[in-house]
Amino acid sequence: MASRARRIGVIVAVALALIFVISMATSLMRQKVSLPFGDRVGVIEIQGALEQSEPIVRQLKEFKEDRSIRGVLLRIDSPGGGVAVSQEIYEEVVRVKERKPVVVSMGAVAASGGYYIASPATKIVANPGTITGSIGAIIEFLNVRELAQKWGVEMEVVKSGDQKDMGNPFREMTSEERATLQGMVYDIQHQFVNVVAQNRGLEIPKVKAIADGRVFTGEKAKELGLVDELGGFEAALKILGELAGIDGEPKKVYPKKEISFSFRDLFREETWVRWLSRSLENLSEIKIQYRYNPSHPS
Repeated sequence: MASRARRIGVIVAVALALIFVISMATSLMRQKVSLPFGDRVGVIEIQGALEQSEPIVRQLKEFKEDRSIRGVLLRIDSPGGGVAVSQEIYEEVVRVKERKPVVVSMGAVAASGGYYIASPATKIVANPGTITGSIGAIIEFLNVRELAQKWGVEMEVVKSGDQKDMGNPFREMTSEERATLQGMVYDIQHQFVNVVAQNRGLEIPKVKAIADGRVFTGEKAKELGLVDELGGFEAALKILGELAGIDGEPKKVYPKKEISFSFRDLFREETWVRWLSRSLENLSEIKIQYRYNPSHPS
């Protein structure tokens, strides 16, 4: 009888231990807490125009909080994009760098906003032929006045101030409006220059001298102090591993892919209505950007 009671006690103890382990594992999974070990680094690919900050910021936050991730590699192949988008991504890169090393690997293009978000990295690695730089700001919007006149289209505007409809695509811009927008460009440009000078340890006059929107090869950018090393993705990965104290080649971890558009969306009327509405809004939208785009007409 006593032996049977002991066996039951052992079974109960084992069962309780299993329940405890499962409970702890579930808790860790819910909190997205990783155990502090391993030789893993997070890799975030930033490609194309910077139009949304939220997905990239979310990925940076996840790697920042994951204690099994020893460092973050940003693979940037972007001509830049929206000013606010670039600044939001930049701020999160700064926060990640406070916890673990961040290395940037520049692809074919990492210019304007693409360089802006790279500037606070622990190390910046560019290919010799990478197109980078383009430290500058641009404001652009469409003017369809003559086209509208040809088709007899007019826009009626009732406004509270002379510049309330600044950027109206159905009329010419006034000299006062142009001066206002030019002042905004200079202000945004000044912010860019300060960011580069601060993060790259350069004097502001030196940055201003090259901050006229021109682009540089990776090799020239290294001479100017805009990047640290020349090399490709593997060279950047090796540097990150050394900074993170990892022996051997780091294991790369990529963010989970998210699918936000399904095939069925192609046949939904509201999808096309939203697209058309957004396109019409873009006609009159004033876009303030850190972006290198030589294909745009001047």
